Amino acid sequence: MKIFFATNNSDMGGGEVMLLNLARAARSLGHQVTIIAQTQPDELIEAARDEGFTTLALPATNRKAYMAQLRAWRRRNPQGLLWCNGLVPSLATAGMKNRIVHLHQMPVGKQIYAYQLAKRGSLEVLVPSHFTASQLPGSRVLENWVGEVASQGPALEEKILRVGFLGRPSLIKGTQTLAAALQELKAEGGTRYQLLLGGEAKFVDEASQDKVQQALAALDQDLTLLGWVEPAALFSQVDLLVVPSEVPETFGLVAAEAMSAKVPLVISDAGALPEVVGEGYPWVYPQGDVQQLAQAIRSLEEDLRGLGLETGMALENNYWRWYENYSPQAGKERVKALLDSLEGRGD
Repeated sequence: MKIFFATNNSDMGGGEVMLLNLARAARSLGHQVTIIAQTQPDELIEAARDEGFTTLALPATNRKAYMAQLRAWRRRNPQGLLWCNGLVPSLATAGMKNRIVHLHQMPVGKQIYAYQLAKRGSLEVLVPSHFTASQLPGSRVLENWVGEVASQGPALEEKILRVGFLGRPSLIKGTQTLAAALQELKAEGGTRYQLLLGGEAKFVDEASQDKVQQALAALDQDLTLLGWVEPAALFSQVDLLVVPSEVPETFGLVAAEAMSAKVPLVISDAGALPEVVGEGYPWVYPQGDVQQLAQAIRSLEEDLRGLGLETGMALENNYWRWYENYSPQAGKERVKALLDSLEGRGD
């Protein structure tokens, strides 16, 4: 089968990471894969070419032009399955046949109307979690997956706890809540809490950036800004990782990466995050609650500094949950089942 993966954005974000994961899975199953993006930015196209994928760079440097070019291309080339990886390519090709609409973010505001139009004529609407499917009736769950992150954290020091954050420093990702929780813990004395922050503020407005920067500034010398960093590099430097999101997450790639690396993990209850770690995970707190986050970090720290029995069991459970549900092999099996189910349905 010929499969064309059309991107939502042409620079690299979580959705584009998943596009490459999907493309790898489809190629390994013997399908002919082409990745479609605009000429600029060229991050995705270059990453795809580095992996030997056939690419189609449409002559566009902005979203409006890309959508027009994609629709015109599809009209001329109706054969093959078009996998629309996001709302932008889905809307651009609304009503066209032999398409998959694959959403990685929840439509909000005017996007809801765009989604209703975009899904017309599609073979399937795919979403990455059961939480998201509950919000979008008629959609089909295709969970995301991540490669195993091989990393070992540092030895725990007596009066220092190194806390990690990986992602876009922003209000919706809860960066300011994490900073406030660490300040609260610092005020209790005893342990020095250091925040190692990995990630860049891509797609984050200036007002949000200013508020986050103000919250981080209070940490002073207990803040280390790593910028863009591979998960393994961050995980090797921290004692635990916090995913403090304050937006209904459709999945939780960072949480799954930490699970694969057996990194002690605290998460908020935002969207699908609790679904990723599974029912009964002990270190989940109500999103946006500074006191509850501080308590969760303290609870995990106490277990780490004690015998670590609960932590050890949780980390083993996390690893095997990742392996069975969110590893590349598990993802490949889901893609195979999906594509098998589509045989004969497209025109």
